[in-house]
Amino acid sequence: RLAARFGVSIGTVRKAIDELVAERILVRHQGRGTFVAGHNARRTLFHFFHIVPADGSKEQPDIELLSFERAKADAGSAGRLNIAPGAAVFRVKNLLRLHGEPVVLDEIILAAERFPKLSEKVLRERDSTIYQLYQERYGINVVRSAERLSAALADRASAKLLGVPAGSPLLRIRRTALTYHNVPVELRTSLVNTAKHEYFSDLGKN
Repeated sequence: RLAARFGVSIGTVRKAIDELVAERILVRHQGRGTFVAGHNARRTLFHFFHIVPADGSKEQPDIELLSFERAKADAGSAGRLNIAPGAAVFRVKNLLRLHGEPVVLDEIILAAERFPKLSEKVLRERDSTIYQLYQERYGINVVRSAERLSAALADRASAKLLGVPAGSPLLRIRRTALTYHNVPVELRTSLVNTAKHEYFSDLGKN
């Protein structure tokens, strides 16, 4: 049916599916078929969360929602999200703990038009990861992310939340999460206390 729909050979369809499986957009289950990859906790942990202790072990972070507000997009975030400056956005702040210690401070920006009726209550009461919420409630599947890493100094507010002195060095990660056709759907800035943790990515292994 796919070959007929797109006017290509079955071999071309199979090759395309193989490539989507290799990119982890699709996943094969023996005896069941091929499915769009779901954003369960394990997939998010191994493909989108890269903060680990020195031994490289991965642990699901405990996430505390600090704030949720509606705002207007500035020129920078509007350009990165492909929306008009001044368009409505949601700003979300989370504190992530590992082994009970605050390690990551996240600020997330979402275009309100893509996430209708998103609320603090919806975020707090979600069953799994935020990417699974995007997928199941809004039909938005994050298939990859682009990240930029740099150094930063903790201001008073972030230092207090992370339990470090003001001016302490932090790792800053700027992530753009993208869905199909490289459409940006989320901006995320993470400030990471690397005193006991580091950034580690090895996607080929998982």
